Amino acid sequence: MDLEALYRDLHAHPELSFAEHRTAGVVAGHLTELGLEVHTGVGRTGVAGVLRNGDGPTVLLRADMDGLPVREDTGLEWASTQTVEDEHGNSVPVMHACGHDIHITCLLGAVERLAATRDDWSGTVVAVFQPAEEHGGGAQVMVEDGLYSRVPVPDVVLGQHVTPFPAGMVGAHSGPAMAAVDAFEVTLHGRGGHGSRPETTIDPVVMAAATVMRLQTVVSREIAAQETAVVTVGTLHAGTKNNIIAADATLGISVRSFSEEVRAKTLGAVDRIIRAEAQASGAVQEPEVSWGERYPVTVNDPDATARVNAAFAAEFGEQAVLEPGALSGSEDVGNLATAAGVPLVYWMLGGGDPEKVLAAMAAGTVESDIPSNHSPHFAPLAQPTIGIGVRALVVAAREWLRPVS
Repeated sequence: MDLEALYRDLHAHPELSFAEHRTAGVVAGHLTELGLEVHTGVGRTGVAGVLRNGDGPTVLLRADMDGLPVREDTGLEWASTQTVEDEHGNSVPVMHACGHDIHITCLLGAVERLAATRDDWSGTVVAVFQPAEEHGGGAQVMVEDGLYSRVPVPDVVLGQHVTPFPAGMVGAHSGPAMAAVDAFEVTLHGRGGHGSRPETTIDPVVMAAATVMRLQTVVSREIAAQETAVVTVGTLHAGTKNNIIAADATLGISVRSFSEEVRAKTLGAVDRIIRAEAQASGAVQEPEVSWGERYPVTVNDPDATARVNAAFAAEFGEQAVLEPGALSGSEDVGNLATAAGVPLVYWMLGGGDPEKVLAAMAAGTVESDIPSNHSPHFAPLAQPTIGIGVRALVVAAREWLRPVS
């Protein structure tokens, strides 16, 4: 198949979490053409393909499919111009701002290559195309919808994520590799009124502002320097007009951590501050919390990770194997491995222009010059990123699949 054409098509037609209907159809169509046993509608819009090739281990390869509510500003000829209605009924732009289109393309390419080389390996490959990694915990939804009653339980779960690291590089960090995330919305209840008479109100905007500022002290004053946590208030919504004091304000918060101890301590501090600021403001009603994504720490099995990194070094050369370190971004791929009780290896795939990335690193301007995941400017190089990504999935899978001599 023409992988670059496929990538451009997917990039131009992104879909939000649990709305990946067109994408799932494209995926299912290619898997069917390749002769796989195909399962659709797993976890609402998920797709799983099974490639059986005799006795041997079962390897699960995973890609996520959803885009983000971001207006694309890459200047690409195949840039997304899609606008859709989100789960709240709002009209929002959509973009593959996290590279899931690359992930889909690489996994389909890997399945194609494995299907074409059946004489060289024995076992079973399960290709999982997961919905809603960005919002909704699609991995766990697939598990709860009976994924492992439809496909064989794997012996290992493998996957990759494209990043702004230089294209041509690949590598996995052993142990805790990506942070846990706890995302939630908090509604602070005040008492609304006229903007000219604030004394008759309980102003939720002031309450929210005080809460946001106080939350900045959690990491700096309650988490030890050798530990890692992130507390971000990503949204703040209140009011409709400048002379009206609203009744409520809503904060969108995400907390990230690398250990259960730090996770519990950080969440406890966040909860304490929110409730204390509401009380200090004289709120007559307790804040309301609505939970969103809650993903555990992504932990790469040390032995399996060493095995995959060694295979990458043999395939690409040691100079191409990167040590990405532990990343504060979060992933739910670990739920697929946990549910099966098997090792996980999740590696980073470079997609940035090597010349530009290395120049920015030398100048100390990476943060300003190199667009990151979730940026409206994020545009991984199609090549060599796709080619390396396909080879990485195949090489990693064949570390477990039984060789045929």
